[in-house]
Amino acid sequence: MTTAIEVRKVSQAFGAVGDPRRVIALEEASLDIPRGELLCLIGPSGCGKSTLLNCIAGLAKPSGGQVLVDGTVVRGPLPKKVAFVFQEAALFPWRTIFDNITLGLAFQGVAGSERNDRAKEALEAVKLDQFAHHYPRQLSGGMKQRAQLARALALQTDILLMDEPFAALDEQTRMVLGEDLSVLLARTGKTIVFVTHSLVEAVFLADRVAVFSARPGRIKTILNVDEPHPRRREFMTSDKLTRMRNDLYELLHDEVRRTMEMTSQVSV
Repeated sequence: MTTAIEVRKVSQAFGAVGDPRRVIALEEASLDIPRGELLCLIGPSGCGKSTLLNCIAGLAKPSGGQVLVDGTVVRGPLPKKVAFVFQEAALFPWRTIFDNITLGLAFQGVAGSERNDRAKEALEAVKLDQFAHHYPRQLSGGMKQRAQLARALALQTDILLMDEPFAALDEQTRMVLGEDLSVLLARTGKTIVFVTHSLVEAVFLADRVAVFSARPGRIKTILNVDEPHPRRREFMTSDKLTRMRNDLYELLHDEVRRTMEMTSQVSV
């Protein structure tokens, strides 16, 4: 498979050199992400997962190293190649769901008639076509996240970045949306980078799981999940998933403890 995203010794620090408050969030992270893969990033809070996602998206410039998308160094946002789904459902409350989607396409420079067609297709893909003319306040949390996913799908980018998009949802809804995301991957072949804190979600969704250390975040290891997409509900209750979830727990346990100790020291 060809490589969609190359992460080359990416580091990110916040604060000036010599400032005692300077924080190194991410340290020399390197990854090759093949086209069509769903990669999950998991690790303790503050270890640089979202920071790395922002660097891939071109929303942040790394302090060191570089990111390449399709072989080109990322120097800023790439709206025609990369779409971003945030943790919060960032929908304009005064616009209908349909209009939220077409607005994103207008920013991308898509013509009016094509905008409407793409919005309809994306809403059908996430099973929200009957709610196209509802406002965000009229939707449940899970429906808002599906609407945000529809907006990203309508952009028709090859790469989809997702920063804990299901974190605020109940576990049952998260698992059903995870199944839908796996179906989407199987159907479209998009490259997806997905940040999560859920061990089960990571194993259920990912082709590979990149496990991060405590801050400064380094990629501790990469766990391969040898299971075809779309993922079936039987996989969720399988011994295989349980074993891999336990492996992740062992890999992360000490890193989470270290993060808690660092936080305690800073707060004293």
